[in-house]
Amino acid sequence: MSARCCAGQLACCCGPAGCALCCGCCPKFRQSRSTRFMYALYFILVALLCCVMMSKTMPKEMKEHIPFYEDLCKGIKAGDTCQNLVGYSAVYRVCFGMACFFFIFCLLTLKINNSKSCRAHIHNGFWFFKLLLLGAMCSGAFFIPDQETFLNAWRYVGAIGAFIFIGIQLILLVEFAHKWNKNWTAGTASNKLWYASLALVTLVMYSIAAGGFILMAVFYTQKDGCVENKILLGANGGLCLLISLVAILPCVQNRQPNSGLLQSGLISCYVTYLTFSALSSKPVELVLDDRGKNVTICVPDFGQDLYRDENLVTGLGTTLLIACILYSCLTSTTRASSDALQGRYAAPELEVARCCFCFGPDGEDTEEQQNVKEGPRVIYDEKKGTVYSYSYFHFVFFLASLYVMMTVTNWFNYESANIETFFSRSWSIFWVKMASCWICVLLYLWTLVAPLCCPSRQFSV
Repeated sequence: MSARCCAGQLACCCGPAGCALCCGCCPKFRQSRSTRFMYALYFILVALLCCVMMSKTMPKEMKEHIPFYEDLCKGIKAGDTCQNLVGYSAVYRVCFGMACFFFIFCLLTLKINNSKSCRAHIHNGFWFFKLLLLGAMCSGAFFIPDQETFLNAWRYVGAIGAFIFIGIQLILLVEFAHKWNKNWTAGTASNKLWYASLALVTLVMYSIAAGGFILMAVFYTQKDGCVENKILLGANGGLCLLISLVAILPCVQNRQPNSGLLQSGLISCYVTYLTFSALSSKPVELVLDDRGKNVTICVPDFGQDLYRDENLVTGLGTTLLIACILYSCLTSTTRASSDALQGRYAAPELEVARCCFCFGPDGEDTEEQQNVKEGPRVIYDEKKGTVYSYSYFHFVFFLASLYVMMTVTNWFNYESANIETFFSRSWSIFWVKMASCWICVLLYLWTLVAPLCCPSRQFSV
């Protein structure tokens, strides 16, 4: 019995399936999804560790509840109160280790076409040893010599990588919009109700966008002053109108019949969200009233009430941040999204209209069911070829590590950053969000006008 248990534990450490899949009562799970889940779990652990390191109350709580805390800090040479293990510099070091971890696997898994090679087994297994490697790399970053030079250089590398990751997110959003419209439009040939669905969803999205801009004009502008907010709202609202008009131009429709108002409505909703998020992150403006007191303008009167419960807001914000990053990482590494990022799209005649078009059609696992072996209920779905690009998968997580580093440390306002003020107002966060908004619009416009600018090339969305 003990030998059997040891064999099971060894399979968890070195086998191609995650430890959670070693139990017979677990549902069937694809090997490709199991692998991505395990890497995502490692990413979540390090991201949560970074959030803990950015907490200004954590050192105090640990000092009160951990015996011999000060002696422990001195023993590991982390300062009298372990101040070297908290703050933005500690997050930079930990994220450096995680980024190096994913970058090494990115190089290690280049040009893997099936799961039978030795390098593919390393990618799909040895979870315990990879966890040790990740921990060692994150810990080893604290011993890099000349820390000041390292942090200054790594900060700019992190900013570049984070902006690239934002770009990938925006490209995926545009690709999602085109995929949505193409999938539902394919259903109109057999069922006219898809026309009603397209019209209803488009109307809802434009209503949300228009209502959002009206509310922002009411709460973030005043009759006198707030010139910057008025300009930004007018400019972004004008961009939403521009992309809507371009999407239905006859010359665009002739080259791209799948172009429509559904895509521009979704992009307009995202522009509305980013505009609201940017205005909420903008530092408040102070003016003197008639009594000579400083008062805030261009912000809602109820704005301060949203930040009273810091623990709730911080916990919810951190959860949403990690969830959005994981969604972008896992979505961008699917075969369809990878092809879209390279400009390759599925033929329209292969589309099958579905409400949940993000998922494959029912019954696609019929052939894969035969690959389920006794013991771990894992579907080995990569025997004929890899489902996703291993190398690209790790590269996206490498960029996500840099994005987490910059976001948690409040981008370029790192010295005063902490997780409790995650939603504090900052010019750097404001301009990052506004830049993301404008880049998203430009990317969508390019997908519309590219066939007109380059008529000799073949474009398909």
